[in-house]
Amino acid sequence: MSMDAEPDSSGVRFPPPFIYLGALLSGLAAERFVTLRSFGIDGWLLVATGTLLFVAGATMMLAAAELFRRLGTNVPPSQPTTLIATGGPYRWTRNPMYLGMALVYAGLAIGLDGPIAFALLPLVLIVIQTQVIAREERYLEAKFGDDYRRYKTKVRRWL
Repeated sequence: MSMDAEPDSSGVRFPPPFIYLGALLSGLAAERFVTLRSFGIDGWLLVATGTLLFVAGATMMLAAAELFRRLGTNVPPSQPTTLIATGGPYRWTRNPMYLGMALVYAGLAIGLDGPIAFALLPLVLIVIQTQVIAREERYLEAKFGDDYRRYKTKVRRWL
């Protein structure tokens, strides 16, 4: 699935949630064909840890998306950004939606006892960093100039 990127956008054409989902499902499917199928930890601890990570990630994503809606700017990176969000979770990370997706991914991989899926998460983050965030940062810097550069000096990309 591809998004049609508008001219005034970061140019991200593939929905980032599908990058996470594709890797998660591929990792979980791969576990049917290899020996390493478990973290080797009690199921209740996996579910508890997975649930905690999932809830934290979903909360972060929803808070960031709700802030965008309140501010009147677009959530999808294929659409124009009308302003720089600096409140809410954007006080601590420039990418709370992608960080939230990573936490949800980790929560599902751990909760479903999927070590291969979990091991794919760093690769997903590299793709998100190079193919999504890098494009978004170039776009925001070109569009908002010094305002965005000042924000970048105050708030880390991930945490």
